[in-house]
Amino acid sequence: MSRAALLVLADGRFPAGGHAHSGGAEAAVRAGRITDAGSLEAFCRGRLHTAGLVSAALAAAAVLGVPPRELDAAADARTPSPALRLAARKLGRQLTRAARATWPSAELDALATEFPKGAHQPVVLGLAARAAGLAPLDAAYCAAYESVSGPSSATVRLLSLDPFDATAVLARLAPELDRVADQALESARRVVAEGVDALPSASAPLLEIGAELHAAWPVRLFAS
Repeated sequence: MSRAALLVLADGRFPAGGHAHSGGAEAAVRAGRITDAGSLEAFCRGRLHTAGLVSAALAAAAVLGVPPRELDAAADARTPSPALRLAARKLGRQLTRAARATWPSAELDALATEFPKGAHQPVVLGLAARAAGLAPLDAAYCAAYESVSGPSSATVRLLSLDPFDATAVLARLAPELDRVADQALESARRVVAEGVDALPSASAPLLEIGAELHAAWPVRLFAS
């Protein structure tokens, strides 16, 4: 296993399309729920412990070899918003392309064939991590970090927030990110023995509602 591969996969410059998505931050900014570093931290904390936890568990379970079709169906069931499901699959398709070029893998090839419009991004992330020789915990960390780094970087553009303040938010959340990654790994191990019903199903209704409103905007800076 090359731990350096985790740096490549988690790097914001990895061409997986994440830069075009705000993780719900754009809708939250317009609604007045994110106005400064303090409210950004609260938003990211909520996202980490809900959507972030679910994504991290899905990614870890994929590394452990749980069938992608089962995980994708479980991700669908945990994503009530059609707009978020569409965004997750678009991101999954882009990540599949990038991962196949970076870490050629028969499993990634099979995934691309089975899901031509894209599987849910966390599922693809797990298979990409598996192809890169990473551990389930590595994939969980990557997914959990993405759940907060996206909104953090987006608010720099949306609010002209000081990048130092946005980065400090991520640093303050680091201990919680550790706990979420550990929880996700524990859930993923249960999935191997008990099936996908053991995955967490933490919900974030405002993210779902915001995504549906955001999808209907005629003008927007981010895709989701």
